[in-house]
Amino acid sequence: MQLHVLPPKYAWLRREPGPRMLVEALKLYGVLEAKGTADNPQIMEWAKEVAKAPGLGWIGSWYDKDSIPWCGLFVGVVAARAGKPIRSKLLSARDWLNWGSPVIGAPVLGDVLVFARGSGGHVGLYVAEDRDAYHVLGGNQGDAVSIDRVSKDRFLGARNHYATAQPDNCRRIQMGADGPLSMNEA
Repeated sequence: MQLHVLPPKYAWLRREPGPRMLVEALKLYGVLEAKGTADNPQIMEWAKEVAKAPGLGWIGSWYDKDSIPWCGLFVGVVAARAGKPIRSKLLSARDWLNWGSPVIGAPVLGDVLVFARGSGGHVGLYVAEDRDAYHVLGGNQGDAVSIDRVSKDRFLGARNHYATAQPDNCRRIQMGADGPLSMNEA
């Protein structure tokens, strides 16, 4: 599988040995939602993949268009590929607040971040932060798997799931505040 090129300021992420969810998410960087009425077969396969988990069979038939918000699906497929359990409501971004364990203190590299988005939400993985925003690796950000700055004002909580111990490289990453803030991940 050819890896999509990360922006230069995030190229260091390719050298990170973990956490496993981050490593799996980076493999999907650059996947795009199809234009118009077409559907990206790769995103559609993610729905079939997570539908194999116990209690999630409904996702394979319900998720039939990549125009359906897919940030939760992205985090779900990344979690599954990393050997983590996934929840029955994984398509609901805010339901990720019930997954794994709550992060006590500040989020760190690879944590699952949940944000408010109107009455709904958005979910992705922490890769860095600046004074005003988290830098989030997520799906359905500008109709792609990308890294966007999401305002800390929208932050609802962070979660993680480690069977043994958190990897040593999980840490806070401070970066510059260059680039626009994401206003609507859909």
